[in-house]
Amino acid sequence: MTGSLQTLIRDLGRRRGRERRGLALAEGVRLVEEAVAADVKLRGAVVSPALEGTPRGQALKASLAGRGVRLEEVTLAELDALADTEHPQGIVAVFEPKAWTLEEIRVGRGATVLVLDGVQDPGNVGTMLRTAWALGVAAVIALKGTADLINPKVVRGSMGGLFHLPAIATTAEDFLAWAHARALRIWVTDADAVPVGHLSEPRAGRPPVALVVGNEGAGVGPALAAAAHRRVGIRLAPGAESLNVAVAAGILLYEVTRDA
Repeated sequence: MTGSLQTLIRDLGRRRGRERRGLALAEGVRLVEEAVAADVKLRGAVVSPALEGTPRGQALKASLAGRGVRLEEVTLAELDALADTEHPQGIVAVFEPKAWTLEEIRVGRGATVLVLDGVQDPGNVGTMLRTAWALGVAAVIALKGTADLINPKVVRGSMGGLFHLPAIATTAEDFLAWAHARALRIWVTDADAVPVGHLSEPRAGRPPVALVVGNEGAGVGPALAAAAHRRVGIRLAPGAESLNVAVAAGILLYEVTRDA
């Protein structure tokens, strides 16, 4: 890779740049540490003097140099201009996301896949990736209208989940064909449905499940709703109308993935 990393990072701040280059950004010490731990391919990083202000930052810089990652020294002001956060930690790295396919997802008995149908807020998408990784979900599938999976806010919100978990953007049609071929049960979220905790079925003995959460306002789209094998919900206190979609997904995933 030739040319300035700063120019590349500015380009990757735009969705069009990420799509054209097939690259994305990881910002902050912890996130870059997670990328290294997951053996993600790093194409370079800009670092400011702030990175060496802590032993952890010093160790990360030495680790990247030892791996042959291209490092470009910048001033504090230059890094502030490149960073997407208010209080950057002295490093912004360029990484190459793994290009997963549906065929690579392993869905044996008891497996769970999280499907995002038009979830627009990147913070919510990142949080759901983080939760899915923590609860042992097999993959996250993003359908049309969902935030870009390598949006910087998604990457940060996932707290490394994006580096460890298969995450795939595809169409509803391709997802449904894949799910049908592998006999997945499609469970869609519905505020008026039976609470998922009341489903008395041991996880290890059931077929794989695709849990579908929908748009923050409109819910699950008609194609997924029509294909649903079951509708699942969360019991709320009287007068409470709804939960944040990422919070709801976390509760539902816990119930679906836990052993009965």
